[in-house]
Amino acid sequence: MIRIKGVKKSFGDLKVLNNINLEIPQSNVSAIIGPSGAGKSTLIRAVNALEDIDSGEIIVDGVSVHDKKTNINKIRTEIGFVFQSFNLYPFLTALENVTIASINVKKTDKAEAIERGRELLSSLGLEDKFHSYPSKLSGGQQQRVAIARALAMDPKVMLFDEPTSALDPEMIKEVLDAIRKLAKSGMTMMVVTHEMGFAKEMCDQIVFMADGSIIEVAPPKTFFTNPVSPRAQDFLSKVLNH
Repeated sequence: MIRIKGVKKSFGDLKVLNNINLEIPQSNVSAIIGPSGAGKSTLIRAVNALEDIDSGEIIVDGVSVHDKKTNINKIRTEIGFVFQSFNLYPFLTALENVTIASINVKKTDKAEAIERGRELLSSLGLEDKFHSYPSKLSGGQQQRVAIARALAMDPKVMLFDEPTSALDPEMIKEVLDAIRKLAKSGMTMMVVTHEMGFAKEMCDQIVFMADGSIIEVAPPKTFFTNPVSPRAQDFLSKVLNH
């Protein structure tokens, strides 16, 4: 579903992505983990062209995302993206936040979009928040609205860029539960995360990045019990024992 081939990206002299190659099959959930500054967010943002690349190719469901001829707006309707910081419209209710792109970009019938929005919010435990504005929602609730908004476009792929990093600890679980539900439904996902328990339990593959490179790709069981690279061993000794 996602093929990343020889992708390079620099900011000035700093190599942020250094010849990245990765394949993510359909219905696969991949956790992208690693230390700060590893290039994780840049990589995931490049998958739906929120970040340009210098060279290489990223193909999502057979379409080359960075090709000049590609209709990037169409591609973005098929690749759901959930940010760290929710990015909800403050002047719209939860339901309006979820339906606005579906109505205006996909030209979905308004009544149909509203019905789908209600379904999605209810499925994420927000059936009593349809008419609440973001300022009246907790961080965990806002992030679940953001997930519903991405799902309202019926994407083929979901990308999460550290979806719990802006949340208080007690709100993290409700967002991870929402992502778990999605994983069980067979959605193809890339999740940049610091939540090692989630990565271990819910993901099909762990992609470990450091210094702009992919150092190791392995199933969770293998990665967390027997990482091959010294860099991954060092990283795990710090995050698992802290």
